[in-house]
Amino acid sequence: MLKIGVLASGRGTNLQSIIDGIESGEITAEIELVISDNEDAGALERAKKHNIDSCYINPADYETDQDFEQEMVNNLKEKDVELVVMAGFMRLLSPYFIRQYRHQIMNIHPSLLPAFKGLHAQKQALDYGVKVAGCTVHFADEGMDTGPIILQAAVEVKWDDTEERLAARILEQEHKIYPEAIRLYAEDKLEVIDGKVKIKE
Repeated sequence: MLKIGVLASGRGTNLQSIIDGIESGEITAEIELVISDNEDAGALERAKKHNIDSCYINPADYETDQDFEQEMVNNLKEKDVELVVMAGFMRLLSPYFIRQYRHQIMNIHPSLLPAFKGLHAQKQALDYGVKVAGCTVHFADEGMDTGPIILQAAVEVKWDDTEERLAARILEQEHKIYPEAIRLYAEDKLEVIDGKVKIKE
């Protein structure tokens, strides 16, 4: 059974959607560990509620980012984690971390990548005046919100949308496609060929 490690900094709603997918039997996997860089992250509470091992690792306790990441990697390897899932983890992973888990790190971003990378993607979309926004699950690589795209979902942008309203509708789609991407990975249906993800039948 696929062993998952989740990195989260915030409320943990995407973590919850993955937990729900596992508990319903939709995803054949187990979350072995939830790691947060935020002591007050809602994700840690969610993990506790579902009896999932979790830990807070304070980046300020480490001299360098790599020392901090080494501690995360040590914890993940201790649990034999095979897939690292970033669920609202607000730090850019270094090439060192990526090398440990090449094509084994998933991220979700609230835009139709490659458009609107980085922070405040929903505001970027509204400011640009796009008619369609959405979200993307991709394998993380050394760049910010780059890496091979696994799944995307589109959301219509309404004329009177605010950043908050658009973000809420995009989040609903995130909660659908993230568990689906993990299910495909667990069933060995994802293959990266020349930087693109092929979904096998």
